[in-house]
Amino acid sequence: MKLSITSLALTAALSMSLATAFAADKTIDSKKEAKNGYHQIHVVYHINEIKDATGALRNAKNHLNAVGDENIDMIVVTHSSGAYALVDGSMGEKDKEGKTLDFRDQIASLANRGVKFQICANTIKGKKIDAKKISEYAEIVPSGVAQVAELQTRGYAYVKP
Repeated sequence: MKLSITSLALTAALSMSLATAFAADKTIDSKKEAKNGYHQIHVVYHINEIKDATGALRNAKNHLNAVGDENIDMIVVTHSSGAYALVDGSMGEKDKEGKTLDFRDQIASLANRGVKFQICANTIKGKKIDAKKISEYAEIVPSGVAQVAELQTRGYAYVKP
């Protein structure tokens, strides 16, 4: 079977993301208090519609602010049209100054605070998303839906903004 360079790159990216997808950067203990009366938490934010991305990313920022960056292990999983939140320039709309709208700044800011971002390989393939335009902060996972369910089985709280 012949594989294209794109297929090989996607396969390599999938292997790397699977190896790191569940590696914990922080020790989170749901019994340990965080701040503002909250406890440490593992949480998955699920974005499957691009129209929900602005609110979801704002919710993620507010969640970090409330609990404290050091007290949360947050993963944002995207698929379907929601995956476009992790694709540079994909919105196609422009602001009043003519600048293309995208989520680069919000994604970078959240990633710098420890948030992990994942994008569905099925969506990349099905929507023919250019791999070069996928955010540098995004990990590719085989299936966004399966990833959300897997994270829930591992104790991640589910948030669907």
